[in-house]
Amino acid sequence: MIRRLRRKFILINLLLVGVVLTVVFVLLVASNARRYADQSQAAMRMALSWREDENPRFEIGAPPPDHNPSDEGSRFTMVPVFVVTVEDGIVTSINDGGQVEVSRETAELAAAEALASGADHGILRTLNLRFQLETRPDGTVRVAFADQSWESSSLRTLILNCLLVWALAMAAFFFVGLFLSSLALRPVETAWKQQRQFVADASHELKTPLTVILANTGIVLAHPSDTVAVQSKWLEYTQEEARQMKGLVEDLLFLAKSDAARQEFQTAQVDLSELVQGCLLPFEPVAFEAGVRRDAQVDPGLMLTGDEAQLRRLVRILLDNGVKYAGAEGAVSLTLTRQQDKLRLTVRNTGTPIPPEHLPHLFERFYRADAARNRAQGGYGLGLAIARAIVEHHRGRISVSSSAESGTVFTVLLPKST
Repeated sequence: MIRRLRRKFILINLLLVGVVLTVVFVLLVASNARRYADQSQAAMRMALSWREDENPRFEIGAPPPDHNPSDEGSRFTMVPVFVVTVEDGIVTSINDGGQVEVSRETAELAAAEALASGADHGILRTLNLRFQLETRPDGTVRVAFADQSWESSSLRTLILNCLLVWALAMAAFFFVGLFLSSLALRPVETAWKQQRQFVADASHELKTPLTVILANTGIVLAHPSDTVAVQSKWLEYTQEEARQMKGLVEDLLFLAKSDAARQEFQTAQVDLSELVQGCLLPFEPVAFEAGVRRDAQVDPGLMLTGDEAQLRRLVRILLDNGVKYAGAEGAVSLTLTRQQDKLRLTVRNTGTPIPPEHLPHLFERFYRADAARNRAQGGYGLGLAIARAIVEHHRGRISVSSSAESGTVFTVLLPKST
């Protein structure tokens, strides 16, 4: 899929660049063709002003005769021209300006075709000449001819240069597109890999309780004559697995809605100090049973704008995580303080330090630094991912540090107003 997207990205870029360059070069060639034609017309008009016995010398860029210095655009590039004078259908003189060599036969043929065309100007395709007629009051016809081969040669050179530039530009844009596509599609590729991993992990986590449920129901169905009381153990196991699976599905739905920005949050003024104190009380028996000491330092009256239910869920996730991994005779400490215009919540446990290579991944879904211990304690690796989603919705930041000296510390910074 990513390769297909990259190919489409590059092809679309090349197509757009190719179309733009083609249009630019076509306009450039057309503009130069028009300019070359105008130069030939100007050269022929100037040639018609020659006297029959005059052999002028052109200077490139020099103004034509009868030039008005105030008249702009009168300078032109020298063009090979010659003039033929015709009286009563007979060529009487040929003036080549001393610059071109033209045979009398060619001049007579050109004059005949020009007169036969019935137009006062045009192009003789067979001879590759432009012509312009001038009829004088005495009936004499003068025909100026300009060699068109220089136009063809100039246009051919221009077209070849344009094609070369077009090919080089397309090759350059191909490699630029290849580089840019890797940058542009990197987030998509990362998201795609995460999605595939998410689906695989979710399928694995759902498969385990389903296997247990199927095994338990199989045992119950194998003894149809037993009473519910006799089968209660297997039914309780099934109920517990179903409850855990329900919790897992709810967590997955929460994260999916958070990703799609469709998770509903009820925003109001929340006394975070009171909320944290309320979360601490239920964890006292849990901590006591686990042999974990609990300590808390909560500044009173700390208010913020947010979703009370989700903030409570955030605190419970961090406390539950701390109690789970504090270890036997360990300790969990919670602090809530004001830090400038933010509220700072920290939860520290004294358990085994988390290796540094695991720290950047702790908030990823289904990630476990210690998979065996996490599964034994009933975790799915979604709690910290949910905590991050809640914090990010409140425009806050969550981070983690871990060392043997200070333990593992989760730090949440929340703005007082979101």
